[in-house]
Amino acid sequence: MKPQLIIILCLFISVSCQKKTTQSNVEYASIELLTGDIALCGSGQFGELSFGLSCSNATQENFDLAISLLHSFEYEEAEKAFAKVIDIDPSCAMAYWGVAMCNFHALWRPPTVDDLEKGSLAIKIARSIENKSERETDYIDAIASFYTDWDKIDHSTRIGRFEKAMEKIYNQYPEDKEATIFYALALNSAADLSDKTYKNRRKAGKILEQLFPDQPNHPGITHYIIHSYDYPELANLALDAARRYASIAPASAHAQHMPSHIFTRLGLWDESINSNLDATTSAQCYAEQVGMNGNWDEEIHGTDYLVYAYLQQGRITEAKQLLDYLESIPNIHPLGVKGAYPTAAIPARFYLETRQWEKAAELKMPSQDYPADRFPWSNGIIHFTRILGAVHTNNLEAARRDLDEINKCHQYLLDKDNTYMANQVLIMIKAAEAWIQFTEGNIDHSIELMRVSAEMESKTEKHSLTPGEVLPSQELLGDLLLGAGKPNQALSAYESNLKIRPNRFNGIYGAAIAAKKAGDNKKAVAYYMQLIALTANSNSKRPEIEEARSFIAQVSS
Repeated sequence: MKPQLIIILCLFISVSCQKKTTQSNVEYASIELLTGDIALCGSGQFGELSFGLSCSNATQENFDLAISLLHSFEYEEAEKAFAKVIDIDPSCAMAYWGVAMCNFHALWRPPTVDDLEKGSLAIKIARSIENKSERETDYIDAIASFYTDWDKIDHSTRIGRFEKAMEKIYNQYPEDKEATIFYALALNSAADLSDKTYKNRRKAGKILEQLFPDQPNHPGITHYIIHSYDYPELANLALDAARRYASIAPASAHAQHMPSHIFTRLGLWDESINSNLDATTSAQCYAEQVGMNGNWDEEIHGTDYLVYAYLQQGRITEAKQLLDYLESIPNIHPLGVKGAYPTAAIPARFYLETRQWEKAAELKMPSQDYPADRFPWSNGIIHFTRILGAVHTNNLEAARRDLDEINKCHQYLLDKDNTYMANQVLIMIKAAEAWIQFTEGNIDHSIELMRVSAEMESKTEKHSLTPGEVLPSQELLGDLLLGAGKPNQALSAYESNLKIRPNRFNGIYGAAIAAKKAGDNKKAVAYYMQLIALTANSNSKRPEIEEARSFIAQVSS
């Protein structure tokens, strides 16, 4: 080749490279990545793993940290870690994949428009980078299947596409443990909440259980086992993982909280309380470190679980202190259903569980500054609480006004095609109608409606947002049957509920009362003894405890 031609070719390559680099820089700058120091609380540990990638060796430590954070749903900090990888090696395609994963929020709140735009741009850059392996290309294509046509195709369909893409990677790279773990996450993300066979959940759990012995400190394995088995019928399968996860990633507020999902399912209230005390403290630390404008929704989420556990041990004082604390909070960050749900559920639980019907009837919308019409499920909880309060204080006019309002919440969710939340509100509507009918004296119709509500509830899994319904319909059925003078049927309802929701204070107490009224003193004593044992270490002042002791003494004498 002539020297002149070589010079021209070199100049052409140089200009082309500069043009490509300039274009990449523009795209990179437009992503507006989260950057800065990783916010660490406690020991700063997030678990152990090794992903393996073709990028610069200097990026490996930051990349593995980013993956660890991603597995614990610490999305903002994970994005910062991926940004550090990009700073070191801008040509690392998998770092942009990581940014897209951070904005995907599997098993979390759906991504916002801003999240979807950022993730889509990250995928575009990742695909434009040429020096990546076939495996890395497959990973990028998998998450791209979620982002493609996000403005035209619904969220659940796109999650289904992601699941299928991750299944392909799982089968193609059997030696890739991270592919296996992310496939399990995809299975959980795409699971149908109405599927009572738990097909996806069981499959994900089995896959992860096979990895657990060899990687006991991997945050994703333990975390996703908990999500896989977060159901009454399966919860025992996740108890070992639940008791380990918090120690694997002590710097993650979510890792501290997540075990309480299993503890709640199994009625292990002491463990749930300890888990969420650590979680809420860690969440407060994180919010302070990052200078958050308001309280982090992760703290409020953990507080809901904490209040729920306190109430089951009859610890009214501690629960009320948290309710007062919640009402002192001016705003919650980010502005979403994860924060909005507990701001409605916590006061509703407190007044309904403690039978403070006048307070329940007067319950106001949360004081936090968020648009109420954005959260119809949460609003429905407020109206449901007011209805139960109203019927127990014989104010049927007020109950019917709130019934009109809760029906509007249901219709709004139907119009938005949010089937799951609409169904949750409908379960409350049927229960509310039942109690209105009962108060009006239409006993048979009220029982029929309450059974419909309980049946609907039994076919629907709870959302991970909540430790449980503000009052379970099956338990409310027991209350209604007891009020209707049908103690044997009431006892059956309470016992059915306790099989799914063990160690609930009101469920055990209701069963004791029903057994006593049915003339089964032996069973009544057994349930009263359970109630005493449940509250043995709580110094509970609930009058039901003294009632239990009095009855046992009376029967024994």
